[in-house]
Amino acid sequence: MNPPRIVAIVGATATGKTELGEALAAAIGGEVVCADARQVFRELEIGTGKPTSRQRAALPHHLFDALALGEHASAGGWAERARDACAAIGARGRTPVLVGGSGMYLASLMRGLHDAPPHDPPTRARLETEALERGIAALHARLAALDPATARRLPARDHQRIVRALEVAEVSGRPLSWWHAQEARDALAADWRVLEVTCPPRALLPRIAQRTRAMFAGGLVEETRALLARGLAAPLSALHAIGYDEAAALLAGTLDTAAAEERTNLRTRQLAKRQRTWFRHQVAAVRLDLHALEPQSVLAAARAALTV
Repeated sequence: MNPPRIVAIVGATATGKTELGEALAAAIGGEVVCADARQVFRELEIGTGKPTSRQRAALPHHLFDALALGEHASAGGWAERARDACAAIGARGRTPVLVGGSGMYLASLMRGLHDAPPHDPPTRARLETEALERGIAALHARLAALDPATARRLPARDHQRIVRALEVAEVSGRPLSWWHAQEARDALAADWRVLEVTCPPRALLPRIAQRTRAMFAGGLVEETRALLARGLAAPLSALHAIGYDEAAALLAGTLDTAAAEERTNLRTRQLAKRQRTWFRHQVAAVRLDLHALEPQSVLAAARAALTV
């Protein structure tokens, strides 16, 4: 019996993954599965670039509302949910189309899961406070002493992962790199077809700026205001979510609109660089150069890649 086919559309932010995912799923009889670490939160819409409500109504979508703000998100937890979603989609005779820029999420499903390192909220909270007081660079330097392999892998500004790596080292007594070196389990056997949407960095800059303008003009500040009014300031802040941090600062009066948009652009460019690097070195994929293809040719190129 042939293994089920699973399509994954990955790439840096603002490259058009969502649009291609929607079009490809519709064309091949697929259903879209979220593979993005921010889009899994049901309260986050505009700032995460989720498929629109119209797109989600046109064909089945999965895991875009898997978690509530404040619930713990992890690659392992996502992989378990994604495994179930893919099985259900396949049972209906349709094709799962995973779409997102979270490489670790995809890897956890393709390559399997490691035993989860422990979590300790008090330790995490202490490290978060220390990062705010001393700066994330100081914590990265500490990580370099405790876990050189992980420190080399993580950018010095990657707040969330640096804090997490220190939490693991302190709570478990073993570095995160040790946990990652253990034998993986429960990889999802499938005919994996991974398509990476690429775009040269210089060509991506105006796309990022256009996306940022659209988010702020399209209600990001109002969405953030509503989340704060619901008492969700703490879990929202803990995510360090691009765009939402800046919208909250705008509402607090510490940034004006121009500065909020520029900071969002800067952080988005930094994220895109990390994503490009990760996918280039970690995933074997058919690469679709958005800049080299005519807009109407991207879907055709994706469909052609699936026939190889």
